[in-house]
Amino acid sequence: MNTHTSLILTALALFPLAGLVSAQTVTSPFLHIPGPNPILMCGTPGTWDESVIEACDIIKEDRTYYLFYHGHSFSSKGESGYRIGLATAPHPLGPWTKHGDRPVLDLGPKGSWDGRDVACAAIVKEGPERFLMWYSGSSRPSVQKPGQTSTWDVGLATASRLEGPWTKHAANPLIKDFGYVGGALKHEGQYRLYTENPIGSIANDYGPLALATAVSPEGPWTLWKDNPVLPGGTPGAWDDGGCSEAKVTFWGGLYHLFYGGAKEYKPRMKTRESIGYATSADGLRFTRHPANPVAAREDEPNAAAFSEVHTLVEPPFIYAYHTLRYIHPRLVTRAAGRTSVLEDLGVQVFVMRRPFQFEMPLLSVTGLKPGGISDLSDCPPLCITHLGHANISVRSDLSVYATKHQGIRIRARGSADGLRYEENNDQVFDVGSGAKTPGEFALKLDPKMKFIKILVENLDPENPCRAVSIKVSIGG
Repeated sequence: MNTHTSLILTALALFPLAGLVSAQTVTSPFLHIPGPNPILMCGTPGTWDESVIEACDIIKEDRTYYLFYHGHSFSSKGESGYRIGLATAPHPLGPWTKHGDRPVLDLGPKGSWDGRDVACAAIVKEGPERFLMWYSGSSRPSVQKPGQTSTWDVGLATASRLEGPWTKHAANPLIKDFGYVGGALKHEGQYRLYTENPIGSIANDYGPLALATAVSPEGPWTLWKDNPVLPGGTPGAWDDGGCSEAKVTFWGGLYHLFYGGAKEYKPRMKTRESIGYATSADGLRFTRHPANPVAAREDEPNAAAFSEVHTLVEPPFIYAYHTLRYIHPRLVTRAAGRTSVLEDLGVQVFVMRRPFQFEMPLLSVTGLKPGGISDLSDCPPLCITHLGHANISVRSDLSVYATKHQGIRIRARGSADGLRYEENNDQVFDVGSGAKTPGEFALKLDPKMKFIKILVENLDPENPCRAVSIKVSIGG
C-alpha cells in the first residue's frame, strides 16, 4: 500500500466516572487507566542499556516530551554501572524514541565519586536556555547486602538544551550520602530535593522519602530536621516495605506525591510494588490517601512492580511514568536474546475529572505482507476493566486502491490474564476497500476478559500493506 492507513478505535464509556471505578477503589480521587505498556524497552544485545532501564524524570519543552531514564548493561566490557539516557515523544503516551545510542550523562573518571553509577535524574527548567539536573552517583558497587544501607551522593549538572551536552558541577558531590534522587522543584524561591534515603533502612533497596532545601541550585543544602517526609507504611500495610524514589509536584495549592510502595519479598527482584498517592500542604509531611494503592500492579499483565514513579500533570490527566519490573521476564514481548534481568518503562494514566477524552497509541505495523496478519506481540495489552461499554470506529482511506485491494480486517482478541490470548475470543471487523466513511462496530466487553489486543489482517492476496497505525480514543 503506497499511503499510510490510519485506524482509530473509539472506546466510549457510557457511565459516570465513579461508576467506572471498581468497588475496591470507589473512593479513589482518580480513574486509573493503564497505558500501552511497555512504552520503552531496554536495548538490544550489545547496547549500553540492554539489561535494565528505570524511570527518571519527565518534562515537556515546546511540543516535545522528554523522558529521562537510567540504564545498565550487565554484559558490557570495560563499562559498568547505571548511566542516564533520554527518550523523546510528540505525545505523553508516545511513541517514544531513544536519543542517540549513548547516555546523555555518563560515568565520571574511574575512582571518582560517580565513577561507578550515575542515575536518578531530576530536572528543573531554570530559564529559556538553562536546565538543571540533580542526580545520584556512586563509586561503589550498587549491589546491596540484606540489612545493609547503601550510600549514594547527589550531584548537579547543567545544560542549555535537554538533549545536552550536560556539564557536571565542579563542586560535586553537593550532598553526600543522600540516597536516590526522586524529584526536584523550585517553589517560592526555594529549591526542594526529594530523595529515597536512607536506602535499605526499611527493606533491601527501599526506604522512606526525605527532603533537603536550598536557595541556590548548588546549595548549600540543608536536610530537613524532621525527615522523613513519607515513612514506610504501617506494619501489615501494602507499602510496609518502603518506597522507591518518587517525584513531588506542586499544583492546586498542594504538594502531590505518586510513589511506588512496596510489600517486601525476598530476593529483592521479587518485591511487589504498586502506586500510592499522598498530599501535603507544606511539602514536609505527606498524608497517604485512604484508597491506596491508586494503581495496582495487578492491572498490568506479568507486572511485579511499578517503581520509581515520576509524574507529568496535564489536567485533567496525570501521566505516571515508572519502571516496569516483570514477574516472568521470559514471557515479555520480544524477550528473546535479551538478558534475564529485565526491566522496561511503563505509564499509568490518572483521570481527575469528567468529561474527558484522550488518545492512546496502541499498534503500529509496517510491511504487512499480502494475506498477512500482525503478531500479538506487536500490540500491547489494553486493560478494559474500567470500561463498561465501548464502540469501535474505524477510519481508513483505501479509495485509491478500490479496484485492487480487498480491505483489511481487525481482530480484537480477549484475555483474562493478559498473557494468554485464544483465537476463539476474537471479535472480527472488516474495513472494505475504498472506504471513505467510518465503520461503526460494537465491541462487546466480556466480563471475564480483562485485556484485549488488536491484530490487523491484510485481506489482499497480492499487495502488501505498508503501514497501519491504531489509536484508542478513550472518553467518559
